[in-house]
This record gives sequence, C-alpha cells and structure tokens, in this order.
Amino acid sequence: MQRVTNCILLNEGHILLLKKPSRGWYAIPGGKMEQGETIKESVTREFREETALELEDPKLMGAFTFNVYSNKELLQEWMMFTFICDTFKGELAEVCREGELVWVPQDQVHTLPMAEGDRSIYKHALHSKGMLYGSFDYTDQYSLIEMRLDPSGY
Repeated sequence: MQRVTNCILLNEGHILLLKKPSRGWYAIPGGKMEQGETIKESVTREFREETALELEDPKLMGAFTFNVYSNKELLQEWMMFTFICDTFKGELAEVCREGELVWVPQDQVHTLPMAEGDRSIYKHALHSKGMLYGSFDYTDQYSLIEMRLDPSGY
C-alpha cells in the first residue's frame, strides 16, 4: 500500500493547487511518504519539494483510502493524509516538476477538473473544522465508483 501526504494551503481567499499535465486535473500539492517519516514530516518535505514553500504548523484534516480497479480486480491501493494550513514562509517556485502551481480563488475550486472525490475533500476543508475520514473507489480511468465519508454529508 502506497502512503501519500498533501496539504491544502489557504492564503488570502485562495488555495494553492497543482495542475497535473497528464489529465489537466487540479490536485493538492504533496507526494509519497519515505521510509520512517511521520506524516507531518512527509507533508512538510513534499510540499517544500514541490512548491519551495515551508508550511508552518499544518494540521491533519483528513485520512483516506483509495482503491483503483480494472473490472473487479484491485490494481492500486493507497492511503492519503490531507493537511490544511494557512501560514507559510518563502517564495513560490516558478517551476514545479509535477505540473503548474496556481493560486485559485476558494469559490472557484469546485469548477475545476479534478478527481471527483477531491471535491468532497475541498468542501470539507473549506466548511468544517473537524476530521474527515473516507474511502474512495475508482476505475482504472479514474471514474468514481463509490465513496464513503465520515462525517457524512459531503
């Protein structure tokens, strides 16, 4: 099982997103955990590597499992830990090897192309203070099959 961390960075009514070239989808900056890292060490390192920004006191806001299927065969399984933060140091990188870094107004995030489950994660992050736990099942073409969220309502 792959483990990944990412962080929703809020700043002056905007969210920093990463536009991935492969699908043109927007995602939360982050990446794979390394052996022996805590999830907080991982999110801080991954965010810095992708954006050149140093997160200050990111807070865990969600833990999720993702399964990708071809027909009924499990192809990939991973766990994602999503943080939220509103303070940082540094200047945004001009170039990111993972895609294009973009500050998007918070009220426009829901209109962007992205994995369907991510919409629920953003909605929770922007409108709730509690933790969100979830499980997402996708096809190998990343069409959402099913999602389960706790608390529900997202």
